[in-house]
Amino acid sequence: MNLTGTTQIEIAYFATGCFWGAERRFWQLDGVVETSVGYMGGAGENPSYEEVCTGRTNHAEIVSVVFKPNLISYRRLLEEFWVMHDPTTLNKQGGDIGTQYRSAIFTTSDEQLQEALATKAIYQSLLTAEGIGPIVTQIESANSHIYWPAEEYHQKYLAKNPNGYDCHSSTGVAFKP
Repeated sequence: MNLTGTTQIEIAYFATGCFWGAERRFWQLDGVVETSVGYMGGAGENPSYEEVCTGRTNHAEIVSVVFKPNLISYRRLLEEFWVMHDPTTLNKQGGDIGTQYRSAIFTTSDEQLQEALATKAIYQSLLTAEGIGPIVTQIESANSHIYWPAEEYHQKYLAKNPNGYDCHSSTGVAFKP
């Protein structure tokens, strides 16, 4: 998706459990222009954090990543995605449990979909070699889903609260192509 006429900008959507720590990991990467957190992949319009936490809307906590592909590739974002959480746990990251904490990638192009599937296969082979189970990450097109920005107090939460809860667990397995 080209969001400007002269400089190519793309958008990516990732769910890695709680969105606070993931947003910080992405905003620190060179080539990332902007990040925000929100909800995606569920039913109902403009859900609130409280509604999402009930599990009834089925929205995931999402990080929206706007990036310049000439400075950082979508593949590099995916490499960061796979190692910043445990993609083998269903609806759970560490102590955070519920469908809103699922692992998911919502792609904005066929190229992103193919890259997501390819890097999943690479990372699965690395996990399998370490005796770790299957990846359960939901991977699908963003076309049929709306990204709903989260409440302002969630945006850049760890910039506002540097000692706040980072939320992330990991398999401990590095992404090696």
